Amino acid sequence: MFVRHLGKVDEPQYVRARERLGEALVARGLLSQEQLERALEYQCRTGDRLGRILIALGYVRRQQLYQVLAELWGYPFVDLLREPVDIHLARRFDPKALVQHRCFPVRRQGNEVWIATAEPPSGELEEFVRSVLGPVQVRPLVTTEWDIDHAVRRVFRDVVLDRASLGLYFRSPDESARKVLLTWQKAALWFTVVCLLIGLFRSPTMTLVLVSAVVNGALFVFVIFHLIVALVGAQHEHVQAIRDEEVRELRDDELPLYTVLVPVYREANVVGHLIENLRRLDYPSSKLEVLLLIEEDDEETLQAAKAARPPETVTFIIVPNGEPKTKPKACNVGLFFARGEFLTIYDAEDRPEPDQLKKAVIAFRKGPPDLVCVQAALNYYNATENLLTRMFTLEYSYWFDYVLTGLDRLQLPIPLGGTSNHFRVDRLRELGGWDPFNVTEDADLGIRAAAHGYRVGVINSTTWEEANTRVGNWIRQRSRWIKGYLQTVLVHTRHPFRLLRSAGVRNALGFLLLIGGTPFAFLSLIPLWSLTLIWLLTRTHLFDVLFPPVVLYISLFNLLIGNGVMSYLGMMAGFKRRRYDLVPFALLNPLYWILHSIAAYKAVWQLVTKPFYWEKTQHGLSRYLKPSAESGS
Repeated sequence: MFVRHLGKVDEPQYVRARERLGEALVARGLLSQEQLERALEYQCRTGDRLGRILIALGYVRRQQLYQVLAELWGYPFVDLLREPVDIHLARRFDPKALVQHRCFPVRRQGNEVWIATAEPPSGELEEFVRSVLGPVQVRPLVTTEWDIDHAVRRVFRDVVLDRASLGLYFRSPDESARKVLLTWQKAALWFTVVCLLIGLFRSPTMTLVLVSAVVNGALFVFVIFHLIVALVGAQHEHVQAIRDEEVRELRDDELPLYTVLVPVYREANVVGHLIENLRRLDYPSSKLEVLLLIEEDDEETLQAAKAARPPETVTFIIVPNGEPKTKPKACNVGLFFARGEFLTIYDAEDRPEPDQLKKAVIAFRKGPPDLVCVQAALNYYNATENLLTRMFTLEYSYWFDYVLTGLDRLQLPIPLGGTSNHFRVDRLRELGGWDPFNVTEDADLGIRAAAHGYRVGVINSTTWEEANTRVGNWIRQRSRWIKGYLQTVLVHTRHPFRLLRSAGVRNALGFLLLIGGTPFAFLSLIPLWSLTLIWLLTRTHLFDVLFPPVVLYISLFNLLIGNGVMSYLGMMAGFKRRRYDLVPFALLNPLYWILHSIAAYKAVWQLVTKPFYWEKTQHGLSRYLKPSAESGS
């Protein structure tokens, strides 16, 4: 059946191979002469393959193109979605190598092996096959790269799932959050608890004074650290600032293939807007590889994505069911199939500025060889929808415009945002991809990159997102972030001396103050402010013994100056973004911090009970369905 269906071509038909692809498509009525001329003009500008251009422009279907290429190359065409393949033969190959070589073994008869390929058959293909199977006779077949990816996902489903879920753990278990605590960390935690209980039993006053001093002292250092970083960020522009002239001077034929990962789950109501936003990217469509990562049990989003009729540059990658069910696991599946030189991630509701990919390419080419990632700023298009979105927007403006810029300038580890981070693909694979057990995989990856001696930078580009409009949804999202920060601290402090050697004392302290200090500050707010409120309302002297003069002064500094500093930094961020209407709301920052504290206690509870649970953020709730990135509202 196999041979009858495919036919058997012993030798390439070199006469037909001389025929030009464009002319062949026109002759067969699959392409008009006008379309061919436009595609050739596009090719002169981008230097890309004509076939990719025709597919990207939507002039021909992928299968039609490869059927004609099969005729020109002189080999049979095979549809791997319909043709049965020899699974035992296929599983002798490494699936990653099959993706890289764009080929897939179909069947073997005696010493003859039929190999489907999406590239012109060459000696390199034969060498690759023989390196696995020995001295066999290779019989090339032609298929699409979509067919190859689909066949790999079907035949190697378990392998892809294992590598996406456990790849980092098996490669470097100490860098994975799969184990929440090591034995010595558990022992240290219990030792601390026991010491506190003994202290409270034997000398409660002294113990409580000591706890108060430690907490207030740590908060004081945290506030000063944030102030220094923000002031440094305010005084300097982005290290990787890209001018508009540089973007205009960048030629399309100098641009590499760029992979865009879009993990979606239960996003049927926004996936259509996402596809439309990606169409606005100022990047040659033939050099874009968009991988839409859809969970296996999310049929609703899959059907909505199909209904949006995306261009053929968008590939649907079905993420196999399996634990943990997290965004980083989906991204690892996407990384497995990614073919681009650079890669970025966008969320379902994202609207990146059109020139962001070009700015990232320029930043990598201008930057040092150890620059592994550049982070674009995130902000919100529905900033004025309600009080919560206003506070969220001020917080993000402060974080991305001042904190990350300050960290970049000070060359301290930068925790990445969950979207719009751009990577060198080879370096990302070298780092092991994302940790699927860490629910803030972005922050973890930024710290891991620094621990391996790589740098993370920032670029002057913004991606507009949907700010949470509902408090419950916001707390679910924020508790996941704080839980992920706690996971990241626990992972990267497993071997303190190794951290000091690899990252250096300066970077290690910066990491602990930022990633460790953030949840610590949020957890301390409710107890400290409750004591303050009780004292203000009752004027009781009950707590006087807990606050000797030095501790009292530090506590007052944290309460008054600390909150004033954070509110002032929020105002600065509003002024920098020219969102003057948001500036007065920075005075409400203490109320916003109470929400953080509530989320922090939920995060601690989930770290104990459900450490790998991904708290889903619901998108598409905003009334701003057609945002304007220019106005930022």
